[in-house]
Amino acid sequence: MVKLDFGVILQRWPLFLDGVLLTIELSVIATALGFVVGTLSAIGRRSGIGWLSRLCGAYVELIRNTPLLVQVFLVYFGFSSIGMSLSAFTVALVALTINVGAYTTEIMRAGFDSIHRGQIEAAECLGLTRRQVYWHVVLLPAMERVYPALTSQFVALMLATSICSQISAEELTAVANHVQSDTFRPFETFILVGALYIGLSLLMRLSFWGLGNLIFPRRRRLGTPL
Repeated sequence: MVKLDFGVILQRWPLFLDGVLLTIELSVIATALGFVVGTLSAIGRRSGIGWLSRLCGAYVELIRNTPLLVQVFLVYFGFSSIGMSLSAFTVALVALTINVGAYTTEIMRAGFDSIHRGQIEAAECLGLTRRQVYWHVVLLPAMERVYPALTSQFVALMLATSICSQISAEELTAVANHVQSDTFRPFETFILVGALYIGLSLLMRLSFWGLGNLIFPRRRRLGTPL
């Protein structure tokens, strides 16, 4: 008969709070940077510049066909081998940004490909500048069409921050490892951590839903789910 005792686990709530906050910080910054990297890479991959398109394509294939843990170790030991001593947080942030940037590239590329050439030509006929055309006719509509996929990818990124515990980044999973080794209560510890990850996932989805309604008011008026 398994007897659960969460009391000794909950006594360490400040540690879990610190882990949650670091997980959120990693997720938010990596999401923002990864979106920028992915969007620029998608533009480069669709460009008519041969070497740039091939470079962006190689980046995507390299990252998507190697495990995140290997990428984290490569960044961690790669910086160390050239004499750069970076914090575990910085290494984790770099690795997560590189990883999510590759997946965002393909998502945004699909969004760009969904924009019909006739829409761009119509905007040019109306006298819109190149910048206005790209922002209002290409970028925003493309992002709107792939927004659900982006949301899912960024939530997956938040869950993937747990891998960074392997380089001693003190996010939620690393905190759980410390607590369970101190209390000898691994089952209760990871039940609590699982519940926290579910809560973070729901919080992120709610945040992205609110952000989507703000950025894409047309979808809100039409009642289209984000």
